Amino acid sequence: MSVFVTGATGFLGKHVVKECLDKNYTVIAAARDQEKGDALVRQFNNPNLSAVSIGDLEKLDAFDETFKNHGNHIKYVIHCASPAKWDIYSYEKDLLIPARNGVRGILESIKKYASDSVENVVMTSSFMAIPDFSKMGDNSITFNEDSWNPTTWETCQTDPLNAYAGSKTFAEQEAWKFYEENKDVVKFKFSTVLPSYIFGPQVFDTDVHEHLNASNETINQVLHATKMEDIQPLSTQFCSVKDVARVHVLALEQNNLSGKRLFVTSGAFDVQDILNHLNADFPQLKGNIPVGTPSKGIEINPPGAVIENKRTRELLGFPLKSLKQCVDDVTKQVLRHEGRL
Repeated sequence: MSVFVTGATGFLGKHVVKECLDKNYTVIAAARDQEKGDALVRQFNNPNLSAVSIGDLEKLDAFDETFKNHGNHIKYVIHCASPAKWDIYSYEKDLLIPARNGVRGILESIKKYASDSVENVVMTSSFMAIPDFSKMGDNSITFNEDSWNPTTWETCQTDPLNAYAGSKTFAEQEAWKFYEENKDVVKFKFSTVLPSYIFGPQVFDTDVHEHLNASNETINQVLHATKMEDIQPLSTQFCSVKDVARVHVLALEQNNLSGKRLFVTSGAFDVQDILNHLNADFPQLKGNIPVGTPSKGIEINPPGAVIENKRTRELLGFPLKSLKQCVDDVTKQVLRHEGRL
């Protein structure tokens, strides 16, 4: 029996595929087109991996062909695919509809063609689906696994970041609604994984380029900065891509994780915290990157609303990686690529 992984060619998706293969699962990877799927198979060079093309996520029947042909052999589904882009002409067309239709489509396809064979479905949501961002500065507020972003279809369409937050919120709500309405029709268990800002190395060194994926580009930008003005301000929560991939696969295997929103965050960070670790851990960068104001880091004492995932940590039972580990892993890979390590 196989694990079907959507979004498999992305930064997180490749780590999920690797985690599955490392645990000797047979993996069917979904890609937007066959060329990308074939490239993924070549990269891993593992006989337990194959790929299928699904086309556009916004098409509600995008997954029908896969489950018609392979449904009897698919035991687990990990749905990582969701649009994440910032060069947007239409918030609805580019983000909201593809995210919502993607999850609705895959769940409907399982219901139609694999309701007896699929035993567990895990969906990638996001920290963005948790907080009310208008209250992030209020230290009397706590956001956790029970919290939901209160945005609406209309109010989120103000800028790309809010539209992205809306897309993750509506997609996850769509999934839970489907699961509750179809418990008697399908046999699978369901859970969601909500990662914060994801840092970590690429699975393959060949995927390191001048510019990295959106989250890791934050670290990449800092380690190539010559003055503070080169650094885009950012303060949010972070987690390790390796931890997030591990949680996805554990959610397939462990009954105590079923029916849960698993909020994966190691804590808060500011770009100053990244600078602090780079200056402390990489002598070749000292004097070439800014120092900033080390005391202004928030890693130890984050301001504003309390953000906690105690329940998730207790369920998982393993320590999540630190900011130092994440920053060092990314930086070592980039410096190797540039011949500086």
